[in-house]
Amino acid sequence: MKVLILAAGYGTRLYPLTLDRPKPLLEVGGKPIVNYLIDKVRWYSGVNEVVVVTNNKFYPHFSRWAKANKSFPVPVSVVNDGTKTNEDRLGSMGDIDFVIKKKNIREDLLVMGGDNLFDLGLNNYFFHAQKNSPRTTIGLYDILDIGEAKKFGVVELDAQKKVVSFMEKPDQPRSTLIGMCLYYLPAESLKRVREYLHASKSADTSGDYIRWLFTQETVFGFKFEGKWYDIGSIEAYHAAQSEFRKT
Repeated sequence: MKVLILAAGYGTRLYPLTLDRPKPLLEVGGKPIVNYLIDKVRWYSGVNEVVVVTNNKFYPHFSRWAKANKSFPVPVSVVNDGTKTNEDRLGSMGDIDFVIKKKNIREDLLVMGGDNLFDLGLNNYFFHAQKNSPRTTIGLYDILDIGEAKKFGVVELDAQKKVVSFMEKPDQPRSTLIGMCLYYLPAESLKRVREYLHASKSADTSGDYIRWLFTQETVFGFKFEGKWYDIGSIEAYHAAQSEFRKT
């Protein structure tokens, strides 16, 4: 299995913090956000490579980071998607498709948003995702606040943990269960990414892909407990700095 960390955004909502530093390399608790993500998979025997996809602006930053973290027990590679500005970015799905083709991936792929922080391990998620294979399993979190849910992709599950509704940033959320930008894509499902891009002509958000995919086939959801932060604003970053890993 390969792990793909999405880190090709320009972090415009966190300016000036991210003018010259990519969001996943901002530090929380003394280490970069992206390191927490790699810590989630570093000892999992099924992982044979971690791929970080970034843009041309921040490629040197991640290249230096990778060289400084050669001690990771799993190989880490950095891929440049070639974009130079926020306006010409490929988007989440465009980057996933780019890396699948660039690395010729033909095995299970775990996709993680590079600006996510969560404290629960992935073992149970892997177990359920592999049990559900060849169907996709997405990571979910109950934010417990209808007002906050409006900022995310809101999900509803049935009794079998199948996705029955996915609404991107709805004005009137029907639940507080939201997508975490965490996707287990079995090898057999990777062709669906290209199908989606052809069908929708939209490469921006991965949430739109899930909204399309569950109308084509079964998609499962796995609910995470504990703490989770989406570092999408300066306020969220400061909250993570003060609260993450505090018990």
